[in-house]
Amino acid sequence: MHSLKAALFLLGLVPGLALAGTHLERRQTTGITVDLSKTYQTMDGFGTSEAFQRAVTMKRLSETEQRKFLDLMFSPEKGAALSILRNGIGSSPDMSDDHMVSIQPKNPGGPKAEPKYTWDKSDNGQLWVSTEAVYTYGVKTIYANAWSAPGYMKTNGNDANGGNLCGVSGASCSSGDWKQAYADYLVKYIQFYAAENITVTHLGFLNEPDLTTSYASMRSSGTQAADFIKVLRPTLDKANLGSVSINCCDSMGWSTMNTMLGQMRSVESMLGVATGHAYSSGPSSPLPVKTKTWMTEAADNNGAWTSAWYSNGGAGEGMTWANNIYSAITSGNVSAYLYWIGGQDRSSNTNSKLIRVVNKAVEPSKRLWAMANWSRFVRPGAVRVGASGSGVRTTAFRNVDGMVSVQVINSGNSERAMTITVGGGDFTAANSTAWVTDNKNDCSQIDASVDASGKVVTGKAPSRSMVTFVLRPAAKAY
Repeated sequence: MHSLKAALFLLGLVPGLALAGTHLERRQTTGITVDLSKTYQTMDGFGTSEAFQRAVTMKRLSETEQRKFLDLMFSPEKGAALSILRNGIGSSPDMSDDHMVSIQPKNPGGPKAEPKYTWDKSDNGQLWVSTEAVYTYGVKTIYANAWSAPGYMKTNGNDANGGNLCGVSGASCSSGDWKQAYADYLVKYIQFYAAENITVTHLGFLNEPDLTTSYASMRSSGTQAADFIKVLRPTLDKANLGSVSINCCDSMGWSTMNTMLGQMRSVESMLGVATGHAYSSGPSSPLPVKTKTWMTEAADNNGAWTSAWYSNGGAGEGMTWANNIYSAITSGNVSAYLYWIGGQDRSSNTNSKLIRVVNKAVEPSKRLWAMANWSRFVRPGAVRVGASGSGVRTTAFRNVDGMVSVQVINSGNSERAMTITVGGGDFTAANSTAWVTDNKNDCSQIDASVDASGKVVTGKAPSRSMVTFVLRPAAKAY
């Protein structure tokens, strides 16, 4: 009987069997149901940053390697197709080490003195990346985020080592109240970018306000953040920047934002996006706020650089990050997910970046390709819809153009045959493709097919892999 089954398999008459050497193995089959009538959050995208002069060092590469770096970041064919760029608003008096120089490096003489802004048309190299992102690759979301106000605006007189913004509750300074001056400063930064034909869409005035560090950092409670938002929002509106979303507060951990938001109820209507990082705690549950939420920074800053997709489940492996993103989207209901640094030409040999430079050549990690399996196919405006299946982690999204993408993470050590059924709406697929990332593939296309009804897709998910199935709608399906 065993030999008969083998013979029938070779003729394609016995489904679900595969040959491994001289032995027969049964391939597991997983059915996934997509329910278009069940909807969740609307996605704004996926992204990263080139702050702290990382953009400067990447621009020093040869033109060939510059383009490879930019393609890996933003190209939908050659890279991750990231759709959000997070820029750092400088606060330092100079560019020594990796400081981000301020647009007003020196105290103008007090909070009510005439400002003395300067613009070097570089912004710590970030203007170059922003221009490429927007005009070469079509990125539409630029998030400008200040790690600190300039030192002369703070209680400690330094843009590093914590301190509070002068004038917020509990932070009086002999120099006076700097809230309005800081709001004007942030508006001017946006206006400098506008003069370069780059639209800043989101603005943050804090970064990790629950952490004091030796680099640019500023402490804040939720109450103090609310004090400043009450000044910042009308200042933006007065400058005809009403479309700019205020993001807050990029806390070290998701749980910290729970506390801060509880202190910010008075300004919730002024808040555009609630933002948090995943260092001290990840987005394991939704934040208690009506606005959208973004996970704006995460990285493995400790483990030695790895380019592996899966080896032993290490913190820097690509599959680990595919699962991290899955958890943030499904448990945290985030609308955006940002890794810390995109490309870095630095001696740091950690997984803090998606792309490193070795011998003046860029080298992507599998973390980048994990991002690609999400960002290429979950575009801004996509709505997460119902998806269920056993034995795998799965999500599904309906994009603005009608395309449905289904993500499958197979953590098992055997390949799974996949059958995806789409219901809950009028969707009909004209065709389907699938894209796999694993130890051998970098978001590479593999076979997938759709039946005559346009509602059932078949394909496979190799062991230890992430596969994104893409269902293109028929002409009248959306």
